[in-house]
Amino acid sequence: MKLSREITLKIHFLLDQCIPPILRDQKWFMWLPFKLLFGNKANAFLDFKQHAPFLSPSELINYYQKVASVCIKRETDLNQACVEKIEQQIKGTTILDIACGTGFMAKRLAYKKYIVTGADIILPNLPDFPQITLIQTHIEKTPFIDKQFDTVICAHTLEHTQHLSQAIYELRRITKQRLIIIVPKQRPYLYTFDLHLHFFPYASSLLTAIGSIGNPHTLFEIGGDWFYVEDF
Repeated sequence: MKLSREITLKIHFLLDQCIPPILRDQKWFMWLPFKLLFGNKANAFLDFKQHAPFLSPSELINYYQKVASVCIKRETDLNQACVEKIEQQIKGTTILDIACGTGFMAKRLAYKKYIVTGADIILPNLPDFPQITLIQTHIEKTPFIDKQFDTVICAHTLEHTQHLSQAIYELRRITKQRLIIIVPKQRPYLYTFDLHLHFFPYASSLLTAIGSIGNPHTLFEIGGDWFYVEDF
């Protein structure tokens, strides 16, 4: 199934904004659309939030691999406006795209001659980009040294993490100049069509989750996503 980020945002708006929460959060109400969309793997999505907090990193990888065949297939979860904004906000020359997914953003930045590292729990296959260093790692505990990268990009990842505060700590630890975080502007529901554990419906939701360590920062809403920039 292939849907652009812009189309899925419209679907999310209809489901999350137009259906009363008393219905939207009922398993019996959501079972049919999940069954139609995910077939015999519907329960893996419906039950994910109950299981995810207790999964080990290897079990989490297995869970994602289990549902991969029915997940939405697209080159990137980023909308075009966020892609362009990332390119405008890069500082320095060494870039980490953590939870890089298909490698979409890593490839774009490699074309621009940045020194790019892509990291994820499941690595993409990028045979045409030998200049991109690929590291298999979990965002909550990486092998990188303090302040290793001029710019760290974390796009559509924090909403998936089991231990949000640990992931944010790790992002700050390995960033030298600029940290870019992008998350969906999404209401919290128990049954969602994505494997999200954290939700950021308001600017304050994200800012509270990230916390302040006194660094200059900015926050934009771009195309239905939150775009956060912090300088070190």
